Amino acid sequence: MDTQSLNAFCAVAELRSFSAAAQKLHLTQPAVSKRISSLEEQLDCKLFDRIGRTVDLTEAGRTLLPRANKILMEVEETRRLISDKSGEISGTLNMATSHHIGLHRLPPVLRQFSQQYPKVKLAIDFIDSEKATDKILHGQLELAVVTLAPQKHEKMIAEHIWHDPLICVVAKEHPLNNGKAIELKTLSEHPAILPDLSTFTGQILKRQFDQFHLPLDVSMATNYLETIKMMVSIGLGWSVLPESLIDGPLTSIEVPQLEVSRELGCIYHQGRSLSKAAQAFIQALQRSED
Repeated sequence: MDTQSLNAFCAVAELRSFSAAAQKLHLTQPAVSKRISSLEEQLDCKLFDRIGRTVDLTEAGRTLLPRANKILMEVEETRRLISDKSGEISGTLNMATSHHIGLHRLPPVLRQFSQQYPKVKLAIDFIDSEKATDKILHGQLELAVVTLAPQKHEKMIAEHIWHDPLICVVAKEHPLNNGKAIELKTLSEHPAILPDLSTFTGQILKRQFDQFHLPLDVSMATNYLETIKMMVSIGLGWSVLPESLIDGPLTSIEVPQLEVSRELGCIYHQGRSLSKAAQAFIQALQRSED
């Protein structure tokens, strides 16, 4: 089994799409299909069920997936160890970050790192923090800069970089914007536009309401904070946002019982030896701490 075929298999398994996998790998769809067919011939089994536009792993495919990820991780670590022997910080750093952190926190770090280490190729995947965390746990990424999970994972190293307070906001013409402090019970009676409650940010917020046995009236959910900002700004509901996003038609409201914040930082698997590039990137992050 060659690594190119295993890479194609893992990409299709992750994205449940041959076309999306081809785009991710910068290949044509026939090239991805050929690599999967070659792998199926070598293993003498079918790895995917293709019904219409739906692509699902077969039982054999589900058995192969964790082993394929492990093989690819070991190959990458071997390549990295050999590269690190030269003493030069180079190679590819496979990492992920959330859209908000990538837009509002990382640019100065990326600029400084790229100038200091021009021989490092940054392969950055912009995905939700929860998905990045899962990829770290399965060995598919070396490093991620994300919203840290509320609960620590025993196999994960999490390093705090930024404290990120979240502020309750509404449109200026919203009825909650009356110049007075708002009770949490009153807030719970109005529609909210929030990240999905299964996300790390959603879990943090829900915990606050659960403490007071109050419901959350989530009229719309999206994990893109810029989209939430837009929908709040046209009066569709209230939300909590980082201070950096509060401007224009948005205004903050005082809710004494609501104190919401999250921790942003980098995560990596405790069983994985970090490359020199990853270690250097973590040092660059630490220099950018608030």
